[in-house]
Amino acid sequence: MKAFTSLRRLLCLVLVLLLLTPLTRGQASNVGNRLTVGIQSTKTAVIRPLDPQERDVMSVYNLVYESLVYIDDNYLPQGSLAKSWEVDGKGRTWTFHLQENVVFSDGTPMTAHDVIATAQYIISRASDELSSNKGYYANLKMFIKSMSAPDDHTVIVKAARPYFGLLYAMTFPVLPAALIETDNPPGTGPYKISRFEQSDLFWLETNTAWWQGRPQVEEIMFVCHDTPRSLIESYEYARVDTIFTRSVAAAQYDSGIISITMDYCTNQLETLMFNHANNKLADLRVRQAIRYVVNPDEIANTVYMGMVERTDTFMPNGTWMYNSSITSPRDLNEARRLLLEAGWNDTNEDGILDRVDAEGKLEDFTLRLDVYEEPDNNVRLEAANMIKMALLEVGIDVTVNNMTYIKIQERLDAGSFQLALVSFAMDVCPDPGFLLMKGNTGNFGRYKNNEMHEMCQELRTCITQEAFQNKLYQIQEKCFQDCVMIPLFYRGGAVLTRMMYTTFRDVRELELMRGIQFFGQT
Repeated sequence: MKAFTSLRRLLCLVLVLLLLTPLTRGQASNVGNRLTVGIQSTKTAVIRPLDPQERDVMSVYNLVYESLVYIDDNYLPQGSLAKSWEVDGKGRTWTFHLQENVVFSDGTPMTAHDVIATAQYIISRASDELSSNKGYYANLKMFIKSMSAPDDHTVIVKAARPYFGLLYAMTFPVLPAALIETDNPPGTGPYKISRFEQSDLFWLETNTAWWQGRPQVEEIMFVCHDTPRSLIESYEYARVDTIFTRSVAAAQYDSGIISITMDYCTNQLETLMFNHANNKLADLRVRQAIRYVVNPDEIANTVYMGMVERTDTFMPNGTWMYNSSITSPRDLNEARRLLLEAGWNDTNEDGILDRVDAEGKLEDFTLRLDVYEEPDNNVRLEAANMIKMALLEVGIDVTVNNMTYIKIQERLDAGSFQLALVSFAMDVCPDPGFLLMKGNTGNFGRYKNNEMHEMCQELRTCITQEAFQNKLYQIQEKCFQDCVMIPLFYRGGAVLTRMMYTTFRDVRELELMRGIQFFGQT
């Protein structure tokens, strides 16, 4: 691998010994002053924190760049570059008070003008109708009407609407106003990227000017790999201390005396989607019956080897956002009762349900389940086949169609599907409106309900956490009642490491190194 050529000067004596045999068990230990991390990266050609190209690289960026707000272990917004904030009574004006004496790694003071310049760049790019690449943080334009800085340490945000979710949008990286469009701009975070070679390595050194002190870990080398297989192989042969992986192959590693496994939840929500415009699936009883049949726990444990976080709603389980009163037990008898009530019966006793259609002809209960595979994790097709076999138990005959991402996207856009096993990348802001509101971008199932539409609009006027949570609970309950879709689980991943580097309770996708800057501090 190309990356190892660059590493030999630093690691040759260690590698000569370790490459001879696979890793043998020894004693796990806390990290010292340096760490070598394996990541998957081939697409990142330049360091542009506002335009990240790969998941793992965002965990690199999060050590270099900071935001006004960060999301804590409880998934609540807390101050970072903003030490405090307040909102007016109507939720239209948010005033953020910045930390003082913060400088970028090049020594330039960070001010409110840098915050505003970064935000305006993001919004301008997102609003460019001629550009197809709106940028990773494009949703910021939905939250902000205008911004101003009465002084160097105060940012006033006029909100596009009164909305608690605005705080989650303040997680964009702040860059120096004059260097926003340059490669590898300086950040205010605990580290700086001192060396970068595409598809090879990122070399991070401590930012000696960091406003929160000096980290114990002074150097972090991120070694790039092109496939999950090569990444895990590097870990097995001790070429790296730590890896991030979403491959189900990581399930074989349990925490022990040598290897610590930290599971994490991604933002990828796997769902079984219904087309509500389909004449079979428009019947609520049919959708409910299918929900009673599908067994997400079995899929999670058999196909995904437990590397998921089960959920019966579209919110992550165990968080303040999740309505835990919603459960969906498997019940084949109830499923059969609902199907019979909806007019489906096996009249010819061939094992497949049927009914007489509008033209007086016998119609079998057949459905098409569309699915697509990810290049590095070809397990979704297996999950689809498990759903097929489960539905056959109650007499629903399913044909599984495996297709490309582009093809299934075309079908979703056109509404020319019946069932689809698909995933959604959920935004950092816990707002499911894009899935549920009439005509919205993620509502591929053509679900239309005035009450739900109004509740999603009301959610976007809540300015306190309590009001936001209450409305979010109501939306989840309504979604369950209407059986809009079947949320299955959030995909998971694992950090495999022989060096413990964080005491944070929750590492998460895009922030898999969180806490390393504070490790060893008392």
